[in-house]
Amino acid sequence: MTSAGYLVNHMARLFADELRKRIAPLGIVPGQFPALLVLWEKDGLTQKELLALLDIEQATLANTLTRMERDGLIVRREHPADARARTIHLSEKARAIRDSAYEAAKETNEEALSGLTDGERQSFLDCMSRTITALQEGGSS
Repeated sequence: MTSAGYLVNHMARLFADELRKRIAPLGIVPGQFPALLVLWEKDGLTQKELLALLDIEQATLANTLTRMERDGLIVRREHPADARARTIHLSEKARAIRDSAYEAAKETNEEALSGLTDGERQSFLDCMSRTITALQEGGSS
């Protein structure tokens, strides 16, 4: 199959499946990973701020955060300056698994890219980034 869309989708499923296996013992799933990555960098964001950083649908994020709260990964608190907003904070559980989750993602990436040279890896990542940019720009017109 030489369809770019098919290959990217197939690769994404394989990445997600491999990551799922590696992070399941940590009590998280791939869909929660992007939100955790952002919150590990900057805890205490509002849902609106998190949404802007993740580039996903609002309903998807709302469902993900509800599941994360249920799973004990986040807590929501009243915003100190805006009574209408709530801030999202990592729980101790989520903070405790950070390094293991990063390692699981690193191992997944290393396995997936193991057949490529360093130069090929960089070229592959560059091509993917440019493709994402093209689709984002094309989707906004």
